Amino acid sequence: MKHILYITFFLIATACQRPTKQPNTLTAQEKAEGWQLLFDGETLQGWHIYNKGNIDSKWTVNDGELTCDPHKKSGIFGDLTTDSVYQNFELELEWKVFKGGNSGVFINVNEHDNYAAAFATGLEMQLLDNDNAEHRHKIDSTHWAGCLYAVDCLSQNSAPRTYNNWNHSRIIQQNGKVSFWLNGKPTFEKQTDTEEFKMMIAKSPMKAYPDFGKLQLGRIALQNHTDSVSFRNIKIKRL
Repeated sequence: MKHILYITFFLIATACQRPTKQPNTLTAQEKAEGWQLLFDGETLQGWHIYNKGNIDSKWTVNDGELTCDPHKKSGIFGDLTTDSVYQNFELELEWKVFKGGNSGVFINVNEHDNYAAAFATGLEMQLLDNDNAEHRHKIDSTHWAGCLYAVDCLSQNSAPRTYNNWNHSRIIQQNGKVSFWLNGKPTFEKQTDTEEFKMMIAKSPMKAYPDFGKLQLGRIALQNHTDSVSFRNIKIKRL
């Protein structure tokens, strides 16, 4: 009996001593599968401000976290946008907001002076503290975390963790089919190159933006919504 207890204790202690994966890194297997980091944990390399290029902004990097800090004295407000364009891909990231926080992740973003921000063209996965959000967000399930903002949502699966805790999001786009996942559960899935999807947009508030949702490729952007939001472990795999 003592021998069994000793082995059990040894296995538990050994497991506790195993090194955990460092944030903003890829394992050998992930690299072999084609994953690439979009955030190196130290710099804003590979990113720029929407329509403004490499300019001082409210986006900062501290302790391995990419943060939009509205209280930063210097720098402009703006959506943080990838230098590269993506079409068929799988994107994963972790995010957290402060109490009542609001942000978003955009895909298929078109950069042009005709557009004020990423939301004019890109599909947005909403990032939100559902429990402490503004009333207008609480009463509209398409505004909840994980949803295709203002258009559609599998709202029963919108369950973000308490503010200041990390959430895991996943976006897959392949041949026009887009799916959003929040903490392991699907929150949106549609074929976006169909008449049905066009009709959904036409019946939504996003109809105010004529070029919204028209592209199946573009840049990825993180929203500057004047709320504090942090990201880490942002990685992408082209499909």
